[in-house]
Amino acid sequence: MTEVVIIDAARTPVGRRKGWLRETHPVKLGAHAVRAVLERTGLAPELVEHVIFGCVSQVSEQAFNVARNVTLEARLPIDVPATSV
Repeated sequence: MTEVVIIDAARTPVGRRKGWLRETHPVKLGAHAVRAVLERTGLAPELVEHVIFGCVSQVSEQAFNVARNVTLEARLPIDVPATSV
């Protein structure tokens, strides 16, 4: 990869602790955002070279590499690297 191109961005909804999103796993929310970007841009999943995903609080259910799990849940190719920030 010699050139970095950001084509779009999406965010997950924000909710209160123990609020309406309490039953939704963070990976499911993240995958929804990734799929939304792919749909809006028309970009084929196999053209994605790297995913960088932000996570404010990487504890409990989010203590693993959330970016990697979001990438897999969004059905991107298994060889696409992902970084949690």
